[in-house]
Order: sequence, then C-alpha cells, then structure tokens
Amino acid sequence: MTKITISENYDPGSDYVLYNGDCLDMLSQVPSGSVRLVVTSPPYNLGKEYESKLLLNQYMEDQTRVITECSRVLADNGSICWQVGNYVENGEIIPLDILLYPVFSSLKMHLRNRIIWHFGHGLHASKRFSGRYEVILWFTKSNQYLFNLDSVRVPQKYPGKKHFKGPLKGELSGNPLGKNPADVWEIPNVKSNHIEKTNHPCQFPVELIERLVLAMTAEGDWVLDPFMGVGSTAIAALMHGRKAIGAEIMLEYVEIAIDRVHQAENGNLKIRPMDRSVYDPDAPSRNAPPQIVALGCNEESPTLFTETEG
Repeated sequence: MTKITISENYDPGSDYVLYNGDCLDMLSQVPSGSVRLVVTSPPYNLGKEYESKLLLNQYMEDQTRVITECSRVLADNGSICWQVGNYVENGEIIPLDILLYPVFSSLKMHLRNRIIWHFGHGLHASKRFSGRYEVILWFTKSNQYLFNLDSVRVPQKYPGKKHFKGPLKGELSGNPLGKNPADVWEIPNVKSNHIEKTNHPCQFPVELIERLVLAMTAEGDWVLDPFMGVGSTAIAALMHGRKAIGAEIMLEYVEIAIDRVHQAENGNLKIRPMDRSVYDPDAPSRNAPPQIVALGCNEESPTLFTETEG
C-alpha cells in the first residue's frame, strides 16, 4: 500500500496539501498555472458555523479575491467548477451563480456549462416552493481545455437500440461506452442517513466531485479546493491518482478530512458509488452496494462501470 503524503503548506512533492487557515494565505503559496482543476462550494453567506454573515457587497468582494487567485494558479488548459446555491434574505432568494458570473467573465474565463445538481431532500419551505437544486458553474481559462467525456459516460437508456434505416441500419445508434451525462445531475445530497455523513452541515457527495475530476483532469494533476471542508474533493482526487490541495479554517473539519484519508489508506472508507441509482424503495436490490476506497491498492483508477465491493 502506498502511503499518502500530507503537508500543511504547499509542497510539490506531497500528495495532499491541507492548510488550516484562510484560503488566500494558502493560495499565495501556489505557483501560477500549476493547478488543472479548481472545484469548490464556497460559503453561501448564510451564517453557518464556519462563516460570518456579511453584507452582500462585502461577500462579493471576498469571493472576487478568491476567484482571482484561483484563476492565477489555474493552468491555461484547466477548469474551474464553482458550486453555489442561493443567498436568502428576508425570505427572498438571490441566486449566487447569477451574481458571480460577471466576476469570472471579467477574468476572461469561458462558461462551458451551467450544471444543475438536483437532489430530493432538503429544507421544506412554506411560503415558496422547496429548493431542490444548486448550480455548478464550469469555466475554462481558454478554448483549449481537457475534457475526458468517455471517463464519465452513463449507461444508455436503450443500450440495444439500433438504427432502423439508412446506411447505418442495424448498427447501434448510441455510443457503446454510454451516453453523455448532460447538464442536469441527480445525485443525493449528504444528509443524516448518507453513508458519507460527517459533522459538516453542508458536505459534498464524493460522486459529484468524482465526475468533475475524471472529466477535467489527468492522473498526477493537482485538484484545488479553496474551501476544503471535510475533504470530499481530496478523496475524489486521491482515489483516482490525482493530487489534492486546499484550505479549511475550521480545525475540526481539517481533522475529519485527514481522518477520512487515513480510513481510505486502510481500506475502511465507504462512499456512495457513481453507478448507484437514486434509491427506489420498490426495488432496493437494484441499488449498488457502498464502494470501499482503498488508496494505493488499486492497479488502476475505477471508472463509472467498475464493479464496487460490498
């Protein structure tokens, strides 16, 4: 088993850099153009335990500083995936992706997709419809960028469907590797009964980040999360042979993030696999079992169609 090397400050020889402090201090250590993928879910300015609620213009100024630094460290063929929801004030929602788009645009970044992450559970509203989606803004730094579609294809709805006329009559009409997952992703959020749940109130599901890591990076690339939380981005990166770097101000979350890596090193970390469908109570046997993460033990990185362990 290969031991994962973890550093508190930027070290190009480490597998995982986790800085306990402000992300701008961490980003100042990172060389320009050295990161292939930035993926994060920043605080939404809702007054959670890990953030102080700010006036909206101050929040936007803080976000602009972080995004500008992330753009600096991003490789010319790299991507930024900024996952956000809504800022809520006096019952009115303000979509943060709409507010943030001009920031990325001012940095000459190119929006490739506005990915809708749909989930089935959350707070129940009484004066508006309950919110059940958030948004991932995928920007690239240039028109030359890495995108590995075959790594993230999903099963065809009709895998045996064939052309019924024309020169391709009788041949499969869909790609045998699967179809493009499109820009609406139904992935359960991490609630109390989720196998990955920790003490973090707004935790990323690993499978959400896996798809981005596999599609937008190659083995050995750096994946950066300026708001690392409990390390889901790092798990998704490390299990596929990438390197991870990030910052987290809450020591409790840093300790959980490191513990999750140690669990994965020992083959004890369970995650929800990418090939598991949304739970169907009428057919529970169809649900794939939890996937066991065992860092350094796999001969090759698992893909969407890899069988999971029970």
